Amino acid sequence: MMPSKAAPSRPDPLSYESLRQQILRRDGWRCQSCGAMSNLEVHHREFRSHSGSDSEENLITLCSGCHARAHL
Repeated sequence: MMPSKAAPSRPDPLSYESLRQQILRRDGWRCQSCGAMSNLEVHHREFRSHSGSDSEENLITLCSGCHARAHL
């Protein structure tokens, strides 16, 4: 039997908010897919459920619409 991959543990809320703000600043407060500047969210390129990390390299700014499409 294969061991299941556990999702990485989340950072505490204050640390995650700091990381989120850092990603938004890095990406110029723009959706990296369509360029929108409103309803911005931080997306994990490799999903946390697939053992994706909370590292800068795995995070990208997307608007809510592009973020929803990324999860289809």
